[in-house]
Amino acid sequence: MRFGGRLSAAIEILSDIDARRRPVADALKDWGLSHRFAGSGDRAAIGNIVYDVLRRRRSLAWRMEDEAPAALVYAAVLDSSGKSVKDLAIALDGDRFAPEMPSTDDFAAFRTRDLTQAPGAVQADVPDWLAARLETAFGEAWVEEAAALSDRPPLDMRVNTLRADRDKVIKALAPFSASATALAPHGLRIPPIAGDGRHPNVQVEAGFQKGWFEIQDEGSQIVSMLAGAAPGMQVLDFCAGAGGKTLALAASMENTGQIHAYDSDRQRLAPIHDRLKRAEVRNVQVHAPRDDISELEGRMDLVLVDAPCTGTGTWRRRPDAKWRLSERQLDKRVGEQDAVLDAAARFVKPGGRLVYITCSLLPEENGARIAALLEREAGAGFAVADAAERWSAALPEAPKAYHASSLAGGTTLTLTPRTTGTDGFFFAILERR
Repeated sequence: MRFGGRLSAAIEILSDIDARRRPVADALKDWGLSHRFAGSGDRAAIGNIVYDVLRRRRSLAWRMEDEAPAALVYAAVLDSSGKSVKDLAIALDGDRFAPEMPSTDDFAAFRTRDLTQAPGAVQADVPDWLAARLETAFGEAWVEEAAALSDRPPLDMRVNTLRADRDKVIKALAPFSASATALAPHGLRIPPIAGDGRHPNVQVEAGFQKGWFEIQDEGSQIVSMLAGAAPGMQVLDFCAGAGGKTLALAASMENTGQIHAYDSDRQRLAPIHDRLKRAEVRNVQVHAPRDDISELEGRMDLVLVDAPCTGTGTWRRRPDAKWRLSERQLDKRVGEQDAVLDAAARFVKPGGRLVYITCSLLPEENGARIAALLEREAGAGFAVADAAERWSAALPEAPKAYHASSLAGGTTLTLTPRTTGTDGFFFAILERR
């Protein structure tokens, strides 16, 4: 496909997303199925444009003074490519598949408007209703913190220490310029996509097939490590999902002790079986939603709750989600979080730990849920531990790049793209007296 055809495709896909309020992944897949002549390079370039628009659609629209998909596509391409309007005009000259370019006057605003003069929610590229919540979370720096969620993300991987070491995997992935992560001791990173490129499909590499590494954001690796799973422990991963954190816990435990991986959704849990087999993890027992796990109550050294949440911390990877999120959905998630915390708390033995994790940056889903638990009967006997102290013990060489908040005599941590270079995560430890 020529450049103009790619722009037209991006406009078509964005129009479909707006009209049907559907996830970007579904819209891209459907477009690819109906345009089979498009090669993998074309699909990657089109996807980059669409994602760039979705990450920054409010600020792009403000600068263009136009919210139409065509205006947003041209603005995103100008931003990401470094090309001038004249360069674009030359590149599209004679391309019969190219969409009509905005006029010189239409581009004037884009070239001259100062984004720092826009309302905070526009600078941050978030819906208006989220502005106050993010300001509560981050104070004066909230715009910068939220804006960092609009950057292109890296591709992070965790070395499976049961099968390999980091040097071995770096050597295997040398063609992709993978390097050690800044914070996680077993992490690898391939930098964010530049231009119309794409990340390598590392899942077809021999090292992945042999279980040497898993795809996992560095932030997810860090909170898994901070949970403190150790060899010989009895652990319950109460919202195991596809098993990303389960695998990390198993490596920390050196395949000893026992991990019980449970999830209330059979479909989410399904991929865990193949992943455990490939990673050669032997200390995990998977429990389906209908399984009775009541015999585990009061016996677990560690219960991990990777709670269902709005996913605001993952907006770099799922930018369409922030435009679909509503206050009603947030309220629903809060109710689910309270329910899962109450259910998980009963499995922690005296002296054990309950670890609460979300990939959200909204206070209602994070510290507020811990405070609410402590006020309910299910929270009786729990105390908030010092998560910052746990960071120092687990990552003694790493800078303290997190946001720390005091809560009920303890400390909770928040990781963000701006401060830690990771997806956004909230982390809290509760100890049962």
